[in-house]
Amino acid sequence: MHDMLVRGTAADGTVLACAVVATHATEEARQRHGTLPTATAALGRALVAAAMLGATLKGRQTVMVRVLGDGPLGPLVSESTADGALRGYVTYPRTDLPPTSARKLDVGGAVGRRGIFHVTRDLGLRDPYQGSVPLVSGEIGEDLAAYLVQSEQVPSVVAVGVLVSPEERVLASGGLMLQVMPGAPPWMPAYLEERARALPAVTQMVRGGATPDEMLRMALGDLPLAVREERPVRFACRCSPRKVEDVLVALGRAEADRLLREEGRVEVQCRFCGERYVLGAPEVAAVFEASSARDGA
Repeated sequence: MHDMLVRGTAADGTVLACAVVATHATEEARQRHGTLPTATAALGRALVAAAMLGATLKGRQTVMVRVLGDGPLGPLVSESTADGALRGYVTYPRTDLPPTSARKLDVGGAVGRRGIFHVTRDLGLRDPYQGSVPLVSGEIGEDLAAYLVQSEQVPSVVAVGVLVSPEERVLASGGLMLQVMPGAPPWMPAYLEERARALPAVTQMVRGGATPDEMLRMALGDLPLAVREERPVRFACRCSPRKVEDVLVALGRAEADRLLREEGRVEVQCRFCGERYVLGAPEVAAVFEASSARDGA
């Protein structure tokens, strides 16, 4: 199944619904960062969370999720763009913990139970919108639901999940999010929570071949879904040689020359995707010559 996001509405527009399958994107993130299973699950959940928060983005808008917990995983960052490009990283990708008593990957233990769940929405305005709430459990889905309720005052049901094989490959990654908007009947939040408790696990649905559309219809039960958009999602980074050149210029010629003397090259690695950019002395000289020419123009 291709990675895909579906968003829609129900109950005369008073329920916003979104679901995503991001198995291939999560597997690419695993390969790029060399994450072990617990770190893979945490990163995949964060990518799914960013995808769902970014479901209504337009143009060049972006949303970034930062999970800053006190666990061994360290800070966790994910980002989504309006065209479905996902990227992210964990500070310590080799983090792996024993399974919980329920035989599940201990994402909460890796992230930590104390810390901050932070969201930055860059909507093209002068200042990005930023909101944060304390972590509830470190399980990402529960923390996202708490963020939506506390920071954006939107009662929400959120489920996210990542299934990793014994060989450490990602078998399923996805999530769904139902948001109750003003004007919804008073019984709606309880109804959606009851529906969510009766659902199979997200990873079970994705592994079984359920599409985002089908996941939402199962979650909504008797509430008809009106699909508003279907959008492919993928792992993609916005780093580029030009951006690396800007980093090098900001670093300064003296520091670049020191690296050339000591290392024989200047190497820059993108934290979001792991891509490495290596510049030798001729390339470094050309970067600073071009910068000087632009400054003198």
